[in-house]
Amino acid sequence: MKEKHLSEKFYQAMKQKESRYPDRKALILPALHQAQAEYGWLPKEVLAEIAEYIGVHEAQIREVASFYTMYNLKPVGKMHLKLCTNVACCLRGADELMEYAEKKLGVKCGETTPDGAFTLSEEECLGACTTAPVMMANDDYVENLDINSLNHFIEKVKHER
Repeated sequence: MKEKHLSEKFYQAMKQKESRYPDRKALILPALHQAQAEYGWLPKEVLAEIAEYIGVHEAQIREVASFYTMYNLKPVGKMHLKLCTNVACCLRGADELMEYAEKKLGVKCGETTPDGAFTLSEEECLGACTTAPVMMANDDYVENLDINSLNHFIEKVKHER
């Protein structure tokens, strides 16, 4: 048996979900969510362990994990800021917000601050066009952004740490 990287909590959660799905392959998304909740990202060893558990080739797990932007295939900061850059958000200033965030955090889009506090990413669409520009901060939406509200949000997070 290979070394296990995932916790007993992971395996218990998967056992509870198995009966809901007619095919084990349907566990791929829930397994990726559960594993990322434990690790904060999805290392190759974890993807391999998920593949073994579900009974599919590792490539199938990597294929799914790399398709969806909600899965992190490299470490991210404690606060992952994902700014929407789709048309509605861009028309309402998303490009300027990204530029401001890069300067404020001292990193480029796709990078993590040296202290590991923030990762700044671009998201193609967050599906919140009516409240554009929008950003996801970990799993929470921050809507109707402008420079002041983005600055306030970043400062608030910095002081909460």
